[in-house]
Amino acid sequence: MAPDPTLKPELRRAALARRAELPASARTAFSERLTAQGAALARRFGAGAVSAFYPVRDEPDTLALLALLAAEGVATALPVTGKRGEPLIFRRWRPGDPTVPGQMRIPEPPAQAPALDPDLLFVPLAAFDRRGHRIGYGAGHYDRTLAGLRALKPIVAVGVGYGVAEIAAAPDEPHDQRLDYVLTDSELIEIRAR
Repeated sequence: MAPDPTLKPELRRAALARRAELPASARTAFSERLTAQGAALARRFGAGAVSAFYPVRDEPDTLALLALLAAEGVATALPVTGKRGEPLIFRRWRPGDPTVPGQMRIPEPPAQAPALDPDLLFVPLAAFDRRGHRIGYGAGHYDRTLAGLRALKPIVAVGVGYGVAEIAAAPDEPHDQRLDYVLTDSELIEIRAR
């Protein structure tokens, strides 16, 4: 049985504290690994549209991955955040395109950028377990988004986080959406086959 959902804030805080202690060299190395492994996943699944997140604070840097995919002709996108609990909207964006501050002050594509539904999503996380459950930042956007996209078409959701974010068991609730993979600084964990 998974831990009580009321434990999420403490598990999130502890995982983010571990992440904050990582040296800059670990961040640089993970950005390189994320670019290579992320592009390999996009090719493996024949993704025509890929979304990632704009990195803030000490999150893994997805921008080199987005640049590589865009150069290879893949439609790349960033999420646009609405009200708490609402699904995300993905708007076409590639590194170098303009951004505007979003609801959470995270850079997002402007409203005139075309919307798209990604086939492959690189999802931020604060913590994760090997069952494919994640703890995000608490607004519920990705769970609703993944549920909506999965109702439309087959998609692949890849959680992106440092190995220090792994926990034994993340609390999960009926609305929580599992990841298909988790890509860390040291391994690619396949969940979907389990």
